[in-house]
Amino acid sequence: MASNYVDYIKIYCRSGKGGAGSMHFLRAKYVPRGGPDGGDGGRGGHVILKGNSHLWTLLHLRYTRHVIAESGTGGKGQGKTGAQGNDVIVEVPLGTLARNAETGEIVAEITEHDQEVVLLEGGRGGLGNIHFKSSTNQTPRYAQPGEPEQELSVIMELKILADVGLVGFPNAGKSTLLSVVSAAKPEIADYPFTTLVPNLGMVPYYDQKSFVMADIPGIIEGAHEGRGLGHRFLRHIERNSVLLFMIPVDSDDVKKEYDVLLNELKMYNPELLDKQRLLAVTKCDMADEQMLDELKVELPDLPYVMISSHTQQGIKELKDLLWKTLNQNPED
Repeated sequence: MASNYVDYIKIYCRSGKGGAGSMHFLRAKYVPRGGPDGGDGGRGGHVILKGNSHLWTLLHLRYTRHVIAESGTGGKGQGKTGAQGNDVIVEVPLGTLARNAETGEIVAEITEHDQEVVLLEGGRGGLGNIHFKSSTNQTPRYAQPGEPEQELSVIMELKILADVGLVGFPNAGKSTLLSVVSAAKPEIADYPFTTLVPNLGMVPYYDQKSFVMADIPGIIEGAHEGRGLGHRFLRHIERNSVLLFMIPVDSDDVKKEYDVLLNELKMYNPELLDKQRLLAVTKCDMADEQMLDELKVELPDLPYVMISSHTQQGIKELKDLLWKTLNQNPED
């Protein structure tokens, strides 16, 4: 369900304070006036982001408003160091971007399983007075306080990591294609905006090879301005290696529709135009050979395949083209 997919959250994070160093002097039965023996304070806990490939949404963090690490404890006599504050590990799906909520600066990016990034460091523990003894100061009566905590409001955005991103207007047949070439079961119906969240599917190829395909929810004209759910949809395209544009054969003008889609990507992020682009003309079971031949003359200048997900027409050729494009040398 759409409500189970969360790709944007804001969390207040705070690391732990460092424990204070101890100002203590050795006192024992036969050592009434011993030297300094105050131990160091313990380090405050870190706030850590950790990648988890088994997660695919930020849903588990939806109701997490505060992430606060434990502070370190103070040092003690006999040179004893205070306990370190426990770190807080926040597990996130691969493709998660963490930004400073005030400046928009990217502070962390998680792309690999078990990857860890220290979002906020805990304060260092203060030094005990045992460190300040010298020949001119045998009884130092001071110790360092622990370093203060750090705090930051963080916006986390999830951008789908996939080899192939399906780009097209609503009802272009993206979900149907994904259901045919993979084991994914997206919701499919003959009306716009059936897909409200990205769907991922593993597409099997020859010799146990495979690649990941993402069904990006349909773009509308003006999406780069945030119309519809424009920005939310478009950001998922940024992480795809290859963009497969999908336009139905019964479109009024395939070339114009392609140009509108391309312009939406350009206006959102010009770097998207550097990605490899392919075209699939969908629903070709609705057209005869003559119509398809006439249409080919009007197609935009990029590699294309005429397909029908219902009859399997062109599906093998499409998978071959996608695999070849994903694995070609960039210098070729």
